[in-house]
Amino acid sequence: MTDRGLTSRQGTLAIVAGATSAGAQHGPGPSPAVMPTYARQDLVFARGEGAWLETEAGERYLDLASGVAVNALGHAHPRLVAALREQAGKLWHTSNLYRVEGQERVAERLVELTFADRVFFCNSGAEACEGAIKTARRYHHVNGAPERWRIITFEGAFHGRTLATLAAGGNPKYLDGFGPEAPGFDHVPFGDHEALERAVGPETAAIMIEPVQGEGGVRVVPDQCLKGLRDLCDDKGLLLIFDEVQTGIGRTGRLFAHEWAGIAPDIMAVAKGIGGGFPVGAFLATEAAASGMTAGTHGSTFGGNPLAMAVADAVLDVVTEPGFLAEVQQKTSRFKQALEGLRDQFPDKIAEVRGQGLLMGLRLVPGLAPPQLVKAAIEERLLLVGAGDNVVRILPPLNITDEEIGQTAERLMRSLERLPAAAAT
Repeated sequence: MTDRGLTSRQGTLAIVAGATSAGAQHGPGPSPAVMPTYARQDLVFARGEGAWLETEAGERYLDLASGVAVNALGHAHPRLVAALREQAGKLWHTSNLYRVEGQERVAERLVELTFADRVFFCNSGAEACEGAIKTARRYHHVNGAPERWRIITFEGAFHGRTLATLAAGGNPKYLDGFGPEAPGFDHVPFGDHEALERAVGPETAAIMIEPVQGEGGVRVVPDQCLKGLRDLCDDKGLLLIFDEVQTGIGRTGRLFAHEWAGIAPDIMAVAKGIGGGFPVGAFLATEAAASGMTAGTHGSTFGGNPLAMAVADAVLDVVTEPGFLAEVQQKTSRFKQALEGLRDQFPDKIAEVRGQGLLMGLRLVPGLAPPQLVKAAIEERLLLVGAGDNVVRILPPLNITDEEIGQTAERLMRSLERLPAAAAT
């Protein structure tokens, strides 16, 4: 969608997305039928195209949230729409009781493109991280060291909302009220190498880390630290797990963020961008790391079904085209230049520009909070995402245009102008 509205090819999607049931109408405001676990913005979108979302009333928003890094190719990308429509007319679901042709094809492509030898498909990032945890523990179990089951993680991390992945992240706010914390995770401060080495013990099975902490405030792990983790794991007989749910599928300008460091993990969790908006997750592993994942050890009813695989296959088609990732890197340079210019213009509001690739963040000065900038940006028809460490995330689709990057900078400038002066601290 351009700023002038949707093209005709989205007519069918618009009708479906905008349709409502008369029996479901409840008046203005959110429906009480939906469990209130999100502090949602009072916005309802009816259709989208590219970097744009549009309400039923025709209000157009520049989407720099991308479904929290999910819509890697924007909204209603024609090749994804075509792949989904074609597959929907043939076969939706058979379960993993049988071979799935599309699943085998996408798995083979991921093996060819990465360090991995084995792939398991699921539906979300949390499931992918949960599977990665199970794979690491099972590896040591079948290799004669069942006592090695604990996993070292890092403060500020976010690995999902299941009980195990909540425990892996260790955020007290998310753990509150859900009973005893799932055991088996040792949290160390972000960037504290001495604390990390002290945490390794005879029960340690693996180290799990995001190459860039997204929810934690767009905190980038330096390449030398990722290399150091690889060396430490090799020295201590540990498995290295990368959570690339938010950083993968081209978000940082490489297919996966760890490629910048020139090293590889033993296990990797993937989701978000690989489905381009369709629920797809996966965990990948070397043959050795996956040695314990034999028949009956793990499963997923919906994971890797034909619909999901058709979309994932199309996403990989686009992202691996010659020049695509080079363009992401060029767009990164333009964005960073624009954001640094805003920091220079608003030193009383922006403390730091962070990020890697098109996973970017603005850390606000003390006295200002992310919800303030997110709200001000909505007034300028710009969608952003809050994060930890007083950061607002900027997550454009990877195929955003230069013109839209310019519009983002203009709307961000007006949004920052809306913010009050930071309160004295």
